[in-house]
Amino acid sequence: MCQRVRDAGFSGIFTRFRDNDPLTTPREDAQRLKSLLADQGVLLFQTTGYWQNLVTSDETARTQSVRVLQAALRLAGWMGARGIDTGPGSMNPAGPWFPHPDNWTAAAETQLIRSLRECAKAAEDAGVFLSLEAHQLVTPRTPEIAARILDAVNSPWVRCDYDSANWITLETVFDTTSALNAHFDLLGKHICSAHAKDIWIENRLALHLQDGCPGKGLMDFKTLFARLEALDPDYPMIAEGNSSEELPAVGELFHRTAAELGIRILDAGERPEGTR
Repeated sequence: MCQRVRDAGFSGIFTRFRDNDPLTTPREDAQRLKSLLADQGVLLFQTTGYWQNLVTSDETARTQSVRVLQAALRLAGWMGARGIDTGPGSMNPAGPWFPHPDNWTAAAETQLIRSLRECAKAAEDAGVFLSLEAHQLVTPRTPEIAARILDAVNSPWVRCDYDSANWITLETVFDTTSALNAHFDLLGKHICSAHAKDIWIENRLALHLQDGCPGKGLMDFKTLFARLEALDPDYPMIAEGNSSEELPAVGELFHRTAAELGIRILDAGERPEGTR
């Protein structure tokens, strides 16, 4: 996997390790992975927060979700990850990113703020960013709501992982440039990483916005790259929505975009020690 990542022109990964239980995975397993990645010159930009339901009104369930997320932060620190990516979860039993009317209530927003506050110390102790990913189907359905939530949490360790496609709407799908600029203007101080994902509108009689492989749709990647670079050149841009087979073409697109903007992409070995 590391060789494939490097051959495609990338310096690091975001990985889920779906079968790992953050409450029981031994530290020595995590450190073995950390050593392997270091030997291969591959950075671990993000691991997963295991998509916990952080908005539920069931306090027993919410407390357990927080416990798992705190353990995920600790495990990510052991693995040498820069951050974890987590959504807020959903009240829809079919999946953590699916719609439900209770996702968009004031009560859900209050529960999410509580959950994130309770995880902030674990993030700080692990030296790992807790990066909240948002989407219009879950509680932070707009950038304004996401900003309000992160302002309320008020921790330098609880930040925003900006996904380029997740707030694109019918009104903005043909003008992603304006949408990206508006999102960064509002959320810039909270953003610490980005998922570069494309989006397009399909020829159907019911509205359908499809996200997917970078380069296949309408996303303005030049603006995305420029705005993230302006926040901090060390913030990672993470490819999303593509298959392994599409990775080389995505790598070419990203390097070409960066070159056109005069952005230098550092190799893993060039990053100063301790850079987050």
